[in-house]
Amino acid sequence: MNYILFDGPFRNNLLPFTFTRPVADIRVGILTIREKWEAFLDSTTTTVTEDYLSDKYPMVEMEENIMINASYLPNLELVEMIKSLEANQAIFNGEDVIAFFTNDSQENIDFNAYDTLEFNDDIIRIEHTWDIFAKNAEALHDDFNLITKDRKSQPIPTSNNVIDPENIFIEEGATLEFTTLNASNGPIYIGKNAEIMEGSLIRGPLALCEGSIIKMGAKIYGATTIGPFSKVGGEVNNSVFFAYSNKGHDGFLGNSVLGEWCNLGADTNNSNLKNNYAEVRLWDYQTESFAKTGLQFCGLMMGDHSKCGINTMFNTGTIVGVSANIFGSGFPRNFVPSFSWGGHNGFTTYLTKKAFEVAQVVMSRRHIEFTKQEAAILEHVFEETKKFRRE
Repeated sequence: MNYILFDGPFRNNLLPFTFTRPVADIRVGILTIREKWEAFLDSTTTTVTEDYLSDKYPMVEMEENIMINASYLPNLELVEMIKSLEANQAIFNGEDVIAFFTNDSQENIDFNAYDTLEFNDDIIRIEHTWDIFAKNAEALHDDFNLITKDRKSQPIPTSNNVIDPENIFIEEGATLEFTTLNASNGPIYIGKNAEIMEGSLIRGPLALCEGSIIKMGAKIYGATTIGPFSKVGGEVNNSVFFAYSNKGHDGFLGNSVLGEWCNLGADTNNSNLKNNYAEVRLWDYQTESFAKTGLQFCGLMMGDHSKCGINTMFNTGTIVGVSANIFGSGFPRNFVPSFSWGGHNGFTTYLTKKAFEVAQVVMSRRHIEFTKQEAAILEHVFEETKKFRRE
């Protein structure tokens, strides 16, 4: 069977992260949503997404296909239902479609003509940006069980101070010496060729993905995910790094999400709790206003390729778009549009020519090419977000 993941109705709720990727390629837990589905289905997947992303994330359609809403994370019960889908059948969760069968001759989908199957069991859905960190503990537990089932961890070096070693899994090539690993509150996964430097204090649940590094003396609280080839130091609590992003120095990051190719300057801090303990509001790209989250703790949401200088301070519930560059004293406003350059004293437009020069240098340091395809995506984001930039 051919499986296709589609963005679904929550795509715009997940901006700025979905400016540069389909919903399926959001990381939560250890794996991306796509990687989870492919592991459960034992099959590759493709994507239906925005037109400007389709060159990088193409859809492959065959004679028979099953379309899956990428906002839903897989579990055994749901996957069994999906694998059993037949022509003119769809799976719903209340008013939301989870999956449906289609063939290449269907031009329009009319669910009124479908046989509807209800899925009412508990399931993780990623509907808002803050779900990525708020639901990270549960997703990390599930991924840990999926990845480590019937496998044996590399031995934990004896120099480490360990609590509940049965909840720790170390992949081949990982290095860690003279650290404290406390897995009593959740599992600790240490990916291939990852490193935890000496003096670090780790409390699970934690995912340290392939090639990533926790710097000396770091304090990491769960549930935190450090995506592939990222570097993290200082104090981090309940945050998710997608990949290739750095917080290499002291400073606090809490209840936050960073996309790819982000960098936080030394001693950058974010607030994750308002002084009056009130509910946090976040910028909503659809209503173009601030909306309630229902959360008391919520920090920084930073889109791909964005960076900040040393000693940057972010207020509670700050949204930073794609390719923003923030610096200077004081708190920048809590919505920084994509391609903004500046800080507390105001912003100008960060022109794509300059932004692309930086992206090319940053990516080449990791031996990854900044392609015309990547540039075209960012050009589209630049044009789409013009209305939010004021100079």
